[in-house]
Amino acid sequence: MKFGETFTEYLHGDQERFLDKCSHVEYKRLKKVLKSCKSCKDLHDSACKTEWPGDGENHSKSQLCQCQSSCSLCDHMFFSELMKEVSDIAGCFSSRARHLLHLHVASGMQRYVLRVRQCFKNDQQAMIEEGRMLIEYIIMNAIAIRKILKKYDKVHRSVNGKNFKTKMRAEHIELLQSPWLIELGAFYLNFNGLNCGESREFSGHFSFDFNASQPVMMLTLPNSIKLEYNLTCAICLDIVFNPYALSCGHLFCKSCACSAASVLMFQGLKSASPESKCPICREAGVYTNAVRMLELDLLLKRRFKEYWKERLIAERAEMVKQSKEYWDLQTKYMVGY
Repeated sequence: MKFGETFTEYLHGDQERFLDKCSHVEYKRLKKVLKSCKSCKDLHDSACKTEWPGDGENHSKSQLCQCQSSCSLCDHMFFSELMKEVSDIAGCFSSRARHLLHLHVASGMQRYVLRVRQCFKNDQQAMIEEGRMLIEYIIMNAIAIRKILKKYDKVHRSVNGKNFKTKMRAEHIELLQSPWLIELGAFYLNFNGLNCGESREFSGHFSFDFNASQPVMMLTLPNSIKLEYNLTCAICLDIVFNPYALSCGHLFCKSCACSAASVLMFQGLKSASPESKCPICREAGVYTNAVRMLELDLLLKRRFKEYWKERLIAERAEMVKQSKEYWDLQTKYMVGY
């Protein structure tokens, strides 16, 4: 079955009600734009061959007549529309995932209030099902984007589709690199109850290997394509503890991220200066909207109990030390010595 048919079937499947509130890639419409552009190019090529006879010359002139770097029709209708769709999909996905995971990790009265607001519909099985639909939603749309961009480059004999992927990464809307997807993977693994050190697929999508030289979480896509998410902090070179994902997508321990942003742990990453840069990609302004990876932290807590306790004790001791030093300085400043 061609992907276009598979994607249409997905959009009108069991999750159609769920998708009704979410945007999706207009795969068929974008494909029609490319088809009309291809027809124009075919006519243009025929005119070139008629005007310039001769095999070698034909090939040369035909290549010159083809628009290899841009196309007014596609550039106007294709990329602008696709960018809007990707932004809407990323926004819808992060919003739904944030709400679902907040419900899962909430405790006490907060959890009770959230469940009352949802009329007690979000039991464990319903949460797992919504998580599954969210993962499938982001994967199907990501594949649709990848295929339509590949088709764009094939029609135009360009690298504009490839460049568009780079632009998505730069604007932090590349779907399969979303920290919320990693959180949903950890959410599924937490419910699955795997034994420490084993590496199994979960729901046909997620697996993990914490015994590797670099602990990773893996996402398996159709056609056995695998994406790996490295769970090693690039600063302390250990498994991330109390992990945060910066806006650029890079993962760090909270203490390491605070150190890199020159803020104290009790102040938090939101107090970081807009000029503070990611230690890896050197992008500025990535700390304010950092995502706390609660599900991933819970997964690590369950898989590495002793390690997690040691890191917790060390982090608390460092936080107490920083707090004491800070307030001692404030006291001296106020008293005047």
